[in-house]
Amino acid sequence: MRLAHPTYLMLACALALPAHGTTRPLPNRVTILYDAFGGRAALTRDWGFAALVEYNGKRILFDTGNNADVFANNVRALGVDLKTVDFVVISHRHGDHTAGLNYLLAMNPSVTIYAPREGFGVFGAALPGTFYRTDSTLPSRMRYFDGRPPARLTFGTPWPAAHFVWVDSVTDVAPGVSIIPTVSQKPGTLELRELSLGLRTPDGLVLIVGCSHPGIETIVEASTRVADHVSLILGGLHLVTTPDAEIERVATALHDRWHVDRMAPGHCTGEPAFVVLQRVFKAQYVYAGLGSTIDVP
Repeated sequence: MRLAHPTYLMLACALALPAHGTTRPLPNRVTILYDAFGGRAALTRDWGFAALVEYNGKRILFDTGNNADVFANNVRALGVDLKTVDFVVISHRHGDHTAGLNYLLAMNPSVTIYAPREGFGVFGAALPGTFYRTDSTLPSRMRYFDGRPPARLTFGTPWPAAHFVWVDSVTDVAPGVSIIPTVSQKPGTLELRELSLGLRTPDGLVLIVGCSHPGIETIVEASTRVADHVSLILGGLHLVTTPDAEIERVATALHDRWHVDRMAPGHCTGEPAFVVLQRVFKAQYVYAGLGSTIDVP
């Protein structure tokens, strides 16, 4: 009996097999890596915030928590590989959002980190060498740089090897993904610059916030430059010490004026605000404690 040529056998087997070669689409979701509340036993609760955002095939780290060891423990316990993160967004300079940067950089030293642009900021800065007023009547020994400043002055950062990209305007960083900057006018954080992350989904904008120091309504208003409608807010709303009447006003405004569909508060939102937001948003309130995974469209 004549045997079939091996090439024909392989082709026949390939044609007979079911077509399972198509790649499954990656999930669109947000996983909370760092917060002070949650029920997962293997995770360490601490004051601070970090989340892994997976959207349109990109893996985005948003903030890095308050303690590098705690951040590392939670990342490992949740099976997150920081080496595969495409880029990082740091919402603002406070330590409870930045302390895990050293661990991140040990795992992924060349990753791009988007951070707020601030003069003399903790993420570094650069200014023209002529940013200051001069007086040529002074002797050279009394003049900055002997009266011959460099064209550009670069200022230091605790993470000198990090690849920071400074953001001070709405910036598209991936398909369907935008960074939205705002500036606080609130007492105690005056002029603090904060970045929020916007995911443009079929249902509207998913808005991921760090602490909302400029005010969550200010951030929602700024997000209208990216999308007309916010479908979900996730993160800290900085209502942790806010009086009850103002919490009520903010919650009602988010629901009735801004028509936010769903609310997933965390971090510095505050326990009294959790209660009010849960009452106002009812079934559209989304639990977002440490270790939670929130699906997005």
